[in-house]
Amino acid sequence: MIKKIDITNPEFAREVLNIQIPSYKIEAKIIGFHDLPPLKDSVETLQQCGESFFGYYFKDELCGVISLKAENGILDIHRLIVHPKHFRKGIAKKLLDFIESNKKGCTTITVSTGTKNEPAIAFYLKNGFSITEEIEITEGLSLTSFKKDI
Repeated sequence: MIKKIDITNPEFAREVLNIQIPSYKIEAKIIGFHDLPPLKDSVETLQQCGESFFGYYFKDELCGVISLKAENGILDIHRLIVHPKHFRKGIAKKLLDFIESNKKGCTTITVSTGTKNEPAIAFYLKNGFSITEEIEITEGLSLTSFKKDI
């Protein structure tokens, strides 16, 4: 089941962080860059981020999260994370499908991921996204941006 998460609630923010940290540690290992900003998040920074959060629950366990901001007809995904013990179960796809079907007047989805994160790149391409740009953020870290018209 997918439902909205009140990220301003410290208990829910902690639950999200308990998925975010292990998930981004895997990405950091894949891309060879261990100073990713999401690894520095805290309950407080999540509460103040201004993103809308939706969680995928199995029974009562939060297994995956998608967060986004919607502006000017664009849904910008900020996080699409799944706890590593739930990888390869279709949870990311279910979360992506959920926001596409609840687009609320938006016509485009955008997202970025580490250029060396081949599993994420393959996921977005498989789900109809097109690469729009690749930018170097700092030495050792570049991001690939994607766009999908919905």
